[in-house]
Amino acid sequence: MTTKKPTILILCTGNSCRSHIAEGILRKAAGDLLDVQSAGSKPAGYVHPLAIQVMNEIGIDISGHRSKPLSEFLDGKVETVITVCGNADQACPIFPGQVNRHHWPFYDPAHAEGTEAEKLQVFRRVRDEMRSVFEAYAAGRTDR
Repeated sequence: MTTKKPTILILCTGNSCRSHIAEGILRKAAGDLLDVQSAGSKPAGYVHPLAIQVMNEIGIDISGHRSKPLSEFLDGKVETVITVCGNADQACPIFPGQVNRHHWPFYDPAHAEGTEAEKLQVFRRVRDEMRSVFEAYAAGRTDR
């Protein structure tokens, strides 16, 4: 008998950077136990190229990810929703229904300014912050 893996949905507004970084990290850390997905309330329609680049640097390929609307998941069974919107002025999406919820805010690296190298520094910093949080979450889930 196969049991369906619990779905973890990582939400952000644009579903172009942070949610994909988190999805990639959590899928690598616990994808054998969890069905990890991401979506946005106002999807940007693309995955940010610098997010793809900084994830490749740590051996995680998110180039096949796509920016998805939250509505794709409203009819499915979602066990846990994790929002990763960081700025207070952003409208973080709300997921209806009785689910476990976590709000772990991170700065949006898409707002980074400066040279390409300076932007990459911001993407790497956010990736590393997210990696610490999501690997710890995965470790807690695998200890169950």
